[in-house]
Amino acid sequence: MNFLPLFPLNLVVFPHEDLNLHIFEPRYRQLIDECLDENKTFGIPSFVNGKLLGYGTEVEVKLLSKRYGDGRMDIKTKGLRIFRIVDFQNPANGKLYAGGEVIFIENEDLNDVINPYLLSLVEKLYHLLKVKVDFEKPEYMPFSHRIVHKIGISIQEEYEVLITSNEKVRQEILIDHLERIIPVVTEVERTKERIAMNGHFKELDPLNF
Repeated sequence: MNFLPLFPLNLVVFPHEDLNLHIFEPRYRQLIDECLDENKTFGIPSFVNGKLLGYGTEVEVKLLSKRYGDGRMDIKTKGLRIFRIVDFQNPANGKLYAGGEVIFIENEDLNDVINPYLLSLVEKLYHLLKVKVDFEKPEYMPFSHRIVHKIGISIQEEYEVLITSNEKVRQEILIDHLERIIPVVTEVERTKERIAMNGHFKELDPLNF
């Protein structure tokens, strides 16, 4: 087991993900200062609905972007490995911040096969929303991790993707979400069109009875 300083957040971080953080609490300023001074990593376990969940992602500080006069910091981090908390300590011995003994999950499935149906659903969602999203990079991330933050999925479902080791199953989780959300988005877009037409002259096709 390994000891890891912990920074619980109400989000899910994935390996290789870039994450910018604004650090303002004294306990986390201490944590980040130690990471910078000692070249240490820290962990971001997911904290959802007032509960610390058992898994998270180890991250490293890539850059101290700005340090403010009152000690606050802007930092750039990158996700490394998924871990499971074995023993949570709040606070860690002699520290302001929490920490814990963790086990790293090494069997991440990096299968790069993309389910064509999933891809078609993603493209349909973006077409409905009239947005363009680049999800092709970075290629070394499994497809599920690349798009999980970009399809309106809940934090609970993101966490389910995080703790699922099989890429085929992860993509099935995303398919289930998209099959639920796309009909809702479709109806919202239709409603917007009907609202936009209110008060306009309408040319209607005759109906045959």
